[in-house]
Amino acid sequence: MEGRHVTRNPISYFEIPVTDMPRAMAFYSAVFGYSFERETIDGYDMALFPADPDGHGASGALAKGDVYVPSRNGTLPYLTVESIEATLARATARNATILYPKKDIGAPGFVAEIEDSEGNRIALFERRD
Repeated sequence: MEGRHVTRNPISYFEIPVTDMPRAMAFYSAVFGYSFERETIDGYDMALFPADPDGHGASGALAKGDVYVPSRNGTLPYLTVESIEATLARATARNATILYPKKDIGAPGFVAEIEDSEGNRIALFERRD
């Protein structure tokens, strides 16, 4: 496109709606090993996911507030994991539901989907070595 810079990875930030921030933080910490920075942004309770200090890749947050409604519908974030099997085991131990079991998608790797502690549909992505 002439005169416009097109980014290869255009997603820069995402928010996952939650209704119970401590429960959601405990779930994502136990299942994915994340630690969070908690902040209030524009009056909303946010738990920021770890981010690359050099700005590579997308960053995001767990977000609680009246405009945030957990759902299985809508945008589907894919979280990269080292092992889908191990992640599914940790997730189901925390009462997550497997919505889509591990599937080989060819050259890129593998995917699966779960319903998190808040009722959101979350995809898992494991790169092929």
